[in-house]
Amino acid sequence: MDFEFSEDHRVLRDTLREFARGEVAPGAAARDQAHAIEPELLAKMAELGLFGICIPEEYGGAGMDTTASTIVVEEISRACGGTGVFLSAHNSLCVDPILQFGSDAQKKRYLPALASGESIGCFSLTEPGSGSDAGAARCMAEQRDDGWHVNGSKIFVTNGREARVIILFAVTDDDPRRHMTAFIVDQPMAGLKLVKCEEKLGIHCTSTAEFEYDDCIVPDANRLGDRGRGLRVALTTLDGGRIGVAAQALGIAAACLDAAVEYAQTREQFKRPIGSFQAIENKIANMKVELEAARGLVYRAAWLKDSGQHYAYEAAQGKLYASEVCSRAASAAVQVFGGYGYCVDYPVERLYRDAKITELYEGTSEIHRLVLARSLLDENARVWETNR
Repeated sequence: MDFEFSEDHRVLRDTLREFARGEVAPGAAARDQAHAIEPELLAKMAELGLFGICIPEEYGGAGMDTTASTIVVEEISRACGGTGVFLSAHNSLCVDPILQFGSDAQKKRYLPALASGESIGCFSLTEPGSGSDAGAARCMAEQRDDGWHVNGSKIFVTNGREARVIILFAVTDDDPRRHMTAFIVDQPMAGLKLVKCEEKLGIHCTSTAEFEYDDCIVPDANRLGDRGRGLRVALTTLDGGRIGVAAQALGIAAACLDAAVEYAQTREQFKRPIGSFQAIENKIANMKVELEAARGLVYRAAWLKDSGQHYAYEAAQGKLYASEVCSRAASAAVQVFGGYGYCVDYPVERLYRDAKITELYEGTSEIHRLVLARSLLDENARVWETNR
């Protein structure tokens, strides 16, 4: 078994770690307060090729793999969780489905601008009445002579405010297993309205938008994959998206550990560093062990995807465990800081707020436990193969 990164992956990790420390981390608190990522940082990330990390070179991307994109999200999230998920949603939830299901014409039209960062991408599946139950979607798309007429609402769209490319899922047929179709929607577009951006507990610098479609006409040339196979596109995309969220969780957890170790070495009580007390030592040791265990699960899922093997189950395991490790690490870090950990002047307050979302999006922990358990208890249940 080989647990080493390739030389390319090591260079990428080291380059990004330096970039994240020097360019991303210093502005994290200001970014959180401003509820936006500064254009200068977006431009620098574009120069590094982070928006096209997995896009083939023929379309202007770096032509790397899922392991590389996982490294990108982990290292950037270690400096700023909101910026990390901004990249993750763009790459795993918008670029990836176009790469997997897009036609040659769609790839030529959309991938170069997505690779350069000129266009930002997002993924639009969830509705007010359908969260974990994606099959309960009500946003409709009716095919007419001039294209698909879309009507309905979508919520919780990460990057919705900034995105120029939306991967949209709408109901097109009556068959409950083949009733959804995926589309590529340009923003702005007539009939498409950004209703609001949510005020959230954390990840402030990335937007979470609500959209309304009011007779929005999408050309049939923008249909992504076959009619009635949208659920397949959505589930396949979310498999990869879970690796991205898990990588975000790894980065936030690593930042919590970094902060806790530094503070434990410098904060003194009873005339000695608090890191010399066993209660603090135990917290830090637990954070480290859990982080490394989570990292193993997450990068194994990325490796399986890169190897062309089934990875959905492993991605779910990695996302479930990494997200909960992240929340525990954030709680432990605040405890190490004591009262200061509750104050905005210290980074663990922001990390604590940013951590929770990793247990919610791309499938809640409860849903992941449900599906993982059913896969084990009922060998005939094809819970990871819905509509594939």
